[in-house]
Amino acid sequence: MRHELTIDDRTLSYLDFGGPGRPLLALHGGMSEARAFTGLAAALGDTWRVVAPDQRGHGDSGRAPHYRREGYVADAVALLDHLGIDTPLPLLGYSLGGLNAYHLAAAHPDRFSALVGVDATVEIRIPDGPNWFDFLEDLPHTAPTREELLAAAGPAAPFVADGLRPLPDGTGWRLAYHPQDMLDSVHACAGDHWDTWLASTCPALLVHGTDSAALTRSVADAMVSRRPKTSYAPLDGDHFVPFTDPDGFHRAVGTFLAAL
Repeated sequence: MRHELTIDDRTLSYLDFGGPGRPLLALHGGMSEARAFTGLAAALGDTWRVVAPDQRGHGDSGRAPHYRREGYVADAVALLDHLGIDTPLPLLGYSLGGLNAYHLAAAHPDRFSALVGVDATVEIRIPDGPNWFDFLEDLPHTAPTREELLAAAGPAAPFVADGLRPLPDGTGWRLAYHPQDMLDSVHACAGDHWDTWLASTCPALLVHGTDSAALTRSVADAMVSRRPKTSYAPLDGDHFVPFTDPDGFHRAVGTFLAAL
């Protein structure tokens, strides 16, 4: 189920969960990877064929020269072309993947029949002072052993543990991403993305963790009210609600897709 293609001498790795169903493109969050959608693919069953890339710089995909929206968008289009998917399909994205999905749907409206944003805001401001991603600044990319890499991660160890993998040459272990790439990606998200969110016209669903610090209730309400044909699925939880309430997340997405 794992495949890859080459884009500008970079590897883009992706998971195709297969099955006879209609294709659904799913974009994971920052510092994550395609396998985050394993549960969703299982919950949707044979009705939908989930295709999820390891987005640039994440998982088994190669590092990229930049992490701006146009790069993420171009990679997704290249994947659809590689798969020969030229009919409109639903698009889902969580967090970083949701922001990328908004831009993808706006730039290529003819390729997408529906849009699901999962706790992905349109107002991103990076304040001065301490931020949640500061741990990346001193985080090593590799270490001789898995245990040393987890120790170096300190309090962030539980957050990075699932993505650790051995180096191909057997000399140690690495994270699922390079920390500098993730810092660059976070900063490249900053800005006002309202025009992009409002530019697409396909049916949309906003899945929202009602206690999320990333997507406030006021912004979520405005996203739904200002964009026609947008439904709202509130779930009790924070930004990580797709993983803390997977049943609720899968049910919300499945119900929306079934109505298409």
